[in-house]
Amino acid sequence: MTVRRIVPDIRTDDMAAASDFYAAIGLEVVMDHGWVVTLASPSNPTAQLTLQGADAHAAVHPDVSIEVEDVDAVYRAMLARGAEIVHDLRDEEWGVRRFFVRDPAGAIVNVVGHR
Repeated sequence: MTVRRIVPDIRTDDMAAASDFYAAIGLEVVMDHGWVVTLASPSNPTAQLTLQGADAHAAVHPDVSIEVEDVDAVYRAMLARGAEIVHDLRDEEWGVRRFFVRDPAGAIVNVVGHR
């Protein structure tokens, strides 16, 4: 299984203030869907973080997102382990396929692949 990137997810109720804060550190907005914004370093585009408001598509908020090459294979592996799936595998309207799983420490991991 190939991991493409790992991105921390930060929950915010004030997207503008949070975006402005991280812009002051030097990050730039690379994706903005209103309720979710990804910022990245202009000199190292894989250095990213995601800000999230309320997700109308999921009842829980992930702590970290891990983009993988084959999300279906990871989903099957998590099921085989008996891991707790807290947001079932689905295709989202913004072009990703994802599911959320709880890790052994209790963190919610968004496992995502781009379609």
